[in-house]
Amino acid sequence: MTTYDCDVLVVGGGIVGLSTAYALTRAAPGTRVVVLEKESGPARHQTGRNSGVIHSGIYYRPGSLKARFAVRGAAEMVAFCAEYGLPCEVTGKLIVATARAELPRLHALVQRGRANGIPVRELGRAQMAEYEPAVSGLGAIHVGTTGVCDFGAVAGQLARLAEDAGASVRYGAEVRTVGRRASAVAVRTSLGEVLRARALVNCAGLHSDRVARLAGDAPGMRIVPFRGEYFELAPGRAELVRGLVYPVPDPAFPFLGVHLTRGIDGTVHVGPNAVPALAREGYGWGVVRPGELAGTAAFPGTWRIARRHWRYGAGEVRRSLSKGSFTEAVRRLLPEVRAEDLIPAPSGVRAQAVLRDGTLVDDFLFAESPRMVHVLNAPSPAATASLPIGREVARRVLAGLA
Repeated sequence: MTTYDCDVLVVGGGIVGLSTAYALTRAAPGTRVVVLEKESGPARHQTGRNSGVIHSGIYYRPGSLKARFAVRGAAEMVAFCAEYGLPCEVTGKLIVATARAELPRLHALVQRGRANGIPVRELGRAQMAEYEPAVSGLGAIHVGTTGVCDFGAVAGQLARLAEDAGASVRYGAEVRTVGRRASAVAVRTSLGEVLRARALVNCAGLHSDRVARLAGDAPGMRIVPFRGEYFELAPGRAELVRGLVYPVPDPAFPFLGVHLTRGIDGTVHVGPNAVPALAREGYGWGVVRPGELAGTAAFPGTWRIARRHWRYGAGEVRRSLSKGSFTEAVRRLLPEVRAEDLIPAPSGVRAQAVLRDGTLVDDFLFAESPRMVHVLNAPSPAATASLPIGREVARRVLAGLA
């Protein structure tokens, strides 16, 4: 008879993994849950290195997981922060067209937002100025349900709630090997311990495909890391931005473009761009991990992305290497900004799932196999949608144990 150390092992202590642990303890009290996180604390990567925006769900295809979970998750995130006294503010945001060619896409966003049940308001130039006097554009839409919070603080609260309900969150415990039998899953961690469970949930973010392969599953995709580089407006210039200001996104890419975000602490973040990272945790050009880089380079999808989108990529790299080019991109929205107004800020890395044919996976992606649930693609708006994502993953793993 197999002896289990717990019922469910959750790999990854970011906001999605911790939300899953929290949801498991709520949906099935008494379920023994262990979260394994390789860092010394929660939310050290994607969760703790984004701009803190609670997305409304306006960008996402109606009926998609992103649309459904973001709309629901935004409301739940605001309520969660209020319940536990976490910093949060519903500021609303402007999505601004700066060229005539963007106006049809702006109108399409209005239709998409309404299809997703999101209240949006179309604005002319004079109305734009009421919200953001320093922002320039031909037209805009106002989305009132967008806000900002501290997702790192949310992750920490989810960890505390899960532990209060009996879960164990273990830091400094990187998963090194995964074994699976008909009746159990076993992992060996960097601490040398072996843990046996009835099921495993893979919420490893930047390493989700690697963990899936460790478990003996073929994920059918690869995480290709893209670094997002940020600046902050100098303190004396932060008054140029009152809330959140976004450009009209290019529908060919899952990136939202350089935008302006007044965070919960009053700091105005500017960015990010999207450049290839030379390591999964490559937060600067100087961070190179040859093995990871070789794996990315050997994946056919990487080269197919490069051939298909090299012009876009070249522009992003140029803005990464040239502060002047980055400033020009910002000036499309904020004409008064100067290069000296921009102060370098910490970067983030987006875990983007890519298929072998070079397709950028556009929606959240889950995969299941015996005793396993893998979260293979959970980029933005995953932090916003983390509470419903956690419930969905918990539902899947508990159904597998029934």
